Amino acid sequence: MTYQEHAHQGAPVPPPGCPAHRAGGGPQGDGLLRLFGPEAEADPAGFYEKLRAEHGEVAPILLHGDLPAWLVLGYSANLTAMRTPSRFSRDSRRWTEFQQGRVAPDSPVLPVIAWQPTCSFVDGEEHRRLRTAVTDGLNRFDRRGMRRYVTRFSDQLIAEFGDSGRVDLVSQFAEHLPMLVMTQLLGMPEEYGPRLVEAARDLVKGTETAVASNEYVVESLRRTVERKRNEPGQDLITWLIEHPSGLSQDEVLEHLRSVLLAANETTINLISETLKMVLTDSRFRAHLSGGQMTLPDALDQVLWDSPPFMLVPGRWATGDTELGGQAIKAGDMLLLGVAAGNADPAVRPDLDTPLFGNRSHLAFGSGPHECPGQEIGRAIAESGIDILLTRLPDLQLSVEEDRLVWRGGWMSRHLTELPARFTPRAALRPQPPAGPVPSSAAPSTPLVPGPRPVAATPLRTPAAGPAPVPAPPLPPAPPVVPQQRRGWWSALLARLRG
Repeated sequence: MTYQEHAHQGAPVPPPGCPAHRAGGGPQGDGLLRLFGPEAEADPAGFYEKLRAEHGEVAPILLHGDLPAWLVLGYSANLTAMRTPSRFSRDSRRWTEFQQGRVAPDSPVLPVIAWQPTCSFVDGEEHRRLRTAVTDGLNRFDRRGMRRYVTRFSDQLIAEFGDSGRVDLVSQFAEHLPMLVMTQLLGMPEEYGPRLVEAARDLVKGTETAVASNEYVVESLRRTVERKRNEPGQDLITWLIEHPSGLSQDEVLEHLRSVLLAANETTINLISETLKMVLTDSRFRAHLSGGQMTLPDALDQVLWDSPPFMLVPGRWATGDTELGGQAIKAGDMLLLGVAAGNADPAVRPDLDTPLFGNRSHLAFGSGPHECPGQEIGRAIAESGIDILLTRLPDLQLSVEEDRLVWRGGWMSRHLTELPARFTPRAALRPQPPAGPVPSSAAPSTPLVPGPRPVAATPLRTPAAGPAPVPAPPLPPAPPVVPQQRRGWWSALLARLRG
């Protein structure tokens, strides 16, 4: 059942602001703060502290359309909600607002909370069946093979701007690297990479072409799945298809879409925020270059201070219960306040105290639904930043720090740009295409953090291979992916094809 079908069940949808929106389950009372708009998006940390001061560990709030929910602010309360699925389920079909027909079919919360046939929306035995297939597949990748892909694409991206001496590290590096690597891990054709980068960003931004972009992502995955059934390889798509859990076609597609989009968005934010810290915090840069802080330590500090998602929806109460001093009713929705929990004074009385190497943050969740791909995301971010700083050791921010701008949203905020300058490196050249990422069946380096700088490698002409699979056509107008200038990808493909 799609979320559009689900939203139409039940009573007619009242207009936003109507008291009927709060007549069912969820927090009650007038004057509840909205988790969207200028106040919440301009200063989310201040907004969370205002809620904490008034309500404690769990605060009542309103979502888009004035839908009621609880925002979990306390570190301990977040762990309780994450670790006890018997009380707080991941099945969004339990939500009272769904059951009573108060969620508008165009609600912006639907794409992330509407039920889907994935391990993220089920509990118990069905969750174990689906999650085992995903984790078994992801765990077959090793760090050495991942590093080859990250090195290759990092070098290609750096080569695109290396001779200019200037770069926007968000739009020219962080927003491209994760998707390009993930398409290779999934086993998708090379031609899909650049277009999927644009489609994924368009989808997350919620533009007027977001629906068409989502269709392009799904169609790209569907075509690749069909090909992999006849031409299996050492990739996640093949491993999901062949897994003894017996995933259906829809289950394979939905999990691939979730992995692709979630890994892309979170890793973009992790790379951007870590590079921002490297370029703006003199203590950080000095520690990093002086060997007192490793890059994995730096990533953990960022995951404490600026987690890729500020909050994660959601959990739904399986019955009447209590959390953080609040009476939670059956069917109420809880939003996990990851950023607020990380800043809880009960666990961090001094936010300026470094937390190098401390991985007890909430950025990847906890309990049975803890992020299964966190080590892959960390590996892409860590290796990509390591390579960038190795290639461009004199990288510096080219604007004042107070001019940096974030684009806010109800779940996360994104650094819009990170302008930097460096000594031009005209001699840099991208690496040749890498082979398949080794699986755990072969001797390999475990997928654990640890920086390993590598030197630039000259471009070599790869051996001839099978003809590429054509990408699915973009929808008519409006286009899914904005027209791009001829850049590093087009130039490289033209050169490799002669």
